[in-house]
Amino acid sequence: MENPRPQPPAPTPTPPMAPLPVPVHPPIAPIPVPPPRAPAAAGVASMASTSTSSAGGGGEAEYEVSDDHRAARERHERAVQELLQRRRAYAMAVPTNDSAVRARLRRLGEPITLFGEREMERRDRLRARMVRLEADGQVDRLLRAQEDDQAARAGEEEEEQIQYPFFTEGTQELLKARVDIAQYSLPRAKARIERAKRRHEDPDEDPGAEAELVVKQAGEFVLECSEIGDDRPLTGCSFSRDASMLATSSWSGIIKVWSMPQLTKVATLKGHTERATDVAFSPVDDCLATASADRTAKLWKPDGSLLTSFDGHLDRLARLAFHPSGKYLGTASFDKTWRLWDINTGKELLLQEGHSRSVYGVSFHPDGSLAASCGLDAYARVWDLRSGRLFFALKGHVKPVLGISFSPNGYLVATGSEDNFCRIWDLRKRQMLYSIPAHKSLISHVKFEPQEGYYLATCSYDTKAALWSARDYKPIKSLVGHESKVTSLDISGDGQKIVTVSHDHTIKIWSCRSSTQDNAMELD
Repeated sequence: MENPRPQPPAPTPTPPMAPLPVPVHPPIAPIPVPPPRAPAAAGVASMASTSTSSAGGGGEAEYEVSDDHRAARERHERAVQELLQRRRAYAMAVPTNDSAVRARLRRLGEPITLFGEREMERRDRLRARMVRLEADGQVDRLLRAQEDDQAARAGEEEEEQIQYPFFTEGTQELLKARVDIAQYSLPRAKARIERAKRRHEDPDEDPGAEAELVVKQAGEFVLECSEIGDDRPLTGCSFSRDASMLATSSWSGIIKVWSMPQLTKVATLKGHTERATDVAFSPVDDCLATASADRTAKLWKPDGSLLTSFDGHLDRLARLAFHPSGKYLGTASFDKTWRLWDINTGKELLLQEGHSRSVYGVSFHPDGSLAASCGLDAYARVWDLRSGRLFFALKGHVKPVLGISFSPNGYLVATGSEDNFCRIWDLRKRQMLYSIPAHKSLISHVKFEPQEGYYLATCSYDTKAALWSARDYKPIKSLVGHESKVTSLDISGDGQKIVTVSHDHTIKIWSCRSSTQDNAMELD
């Protein structure tokens, strides 16, 4: 017989939950309506009372504005008025010149200055006075003061135009020099243009074939000789007019004269107290000029005797150049000016400003009519020596311009810069003609071939010098041989020799291979 299973106990019944008591909120009293504002004429003190019915009974209650609320409202209104006055004051035109501020205060009947008052405080006082006049409705008085200021300013401008001319009056020596330069340059310019026309019209002349021949010969330049120039780095070099002598300058302050073509030292020029920065031979005789960091330039004979010292610059000199007539010398300096000197008297004829930073190079037009300067402000400028005016500002380089040269054709200018570019400029169009990415480092000097300008030479701190065609500006030849920065170069008058100097203390002479062969044939 099976045992019956135990039954689970019966569930206990849950008692019912009591309902939650609903909270009884007291009735909300109505929000009191603010009383209407009294008109301004009646004053702020009179306030209208308002009655509201209370929730519990039917009585009426009056609400009055307290003194604190009334004072806060008055402060707010005053702050708003001050803000509006301040806005009107800053929108009002007030003179910035202290003398004009004093004059207008005097016209408005105010003291021109107070004890311990500064310029900005005086200007603020004038502004506040003008705002008060406008707020009080005295606009006529304010306008009258402004008209008086404008009339006084116009009278001062007329007086300034009469008393101060727009140009700087020069000396009689400068006037004579300008006349002399004009008389020298005009016949040369006329002859140059007539020659160019004749060559263009003559069927027997072929300038293109001649240029190709010169460019082909320039591609045959080779290193002829190398010589130690000094114990310190060399900074400048220059051929004499017939290329029979060579002059070099160095950081030691010593200038040496060498005979060509064997590079035999002829003379040593000592006179500078600081490092020499440049040297140049005269185009009409064998005299040479030197520039130095001792702020002076000197004129020498080839035998080493000193002729003249040019003193006047306020900072060290950089480059220098002779005028084509040989009567004048141009010097560039770190005092932001370049100057023109009379060779015969040693007097300063022209102090030319215009660069915002140091002037590094100077060059003269083949006709002698123009001068070009370049500087560390990344600009080069062309000046008319006959009138003193700025002819053309060469804008395009992004770093200091260190070298500048005129082409013998009279209308091309080449500049070399720290941005590693050599740029060609056309003076006829007054614009840049071509830009040559010439070197891997800054370009220290540029020079056109002196006969016809068929090729251009550049030297750089990348230890190289390079030759470029003046027709299409393609590279012709790279002169490789220096072991350090190449600082300067020069080309002989016949275009057959090039000299370069460097920080490696050496002088290198590069000659055209065809000219060397011709000389050997003549000797035979």
